[in-house]
Amino acid sequence: MRLLTRAEEIVLLSVWRLQDDAYSVRIREQIAKLTEKEWAFGAIFVTLERLVKEKLVSSYLSEPTSERGGRRKRIYQVTDDGLRAMVEIREFEKNMWEGLPEINLKKS
Repeated sequence: MRLLTRAEEIVLLSVWRLQDDAYSVRIREQIAKLTEKEWAFGAIFVTLERLVKEKLVSSYLSEPTSERGGRRKRIYQVTDDGLRAMVEIREFEKNMWEGLPEINLKKS
């Protein structure tokens, strides 16, 4: 399995955090909260499509809701392969940082 890109990692972790509430608007809100940056929906959808294609995420349509005028939400879920990919990237990053000297930034 290949390593996740940073965007894939962020989207995948957001889907995992949100669980059954992982739909586009909530994913975007979660990413903004975690990164302190606004992401375009297009960037999120492109990443989600790639994750679905690689079977790291699956999706289904929710029941229609009155708050959305009877429309359904596309809910995303992390698959077992997605969970393995998250563990793999966490281990990779841990190994990359292991043994490096402490970083002390000077206050200006």
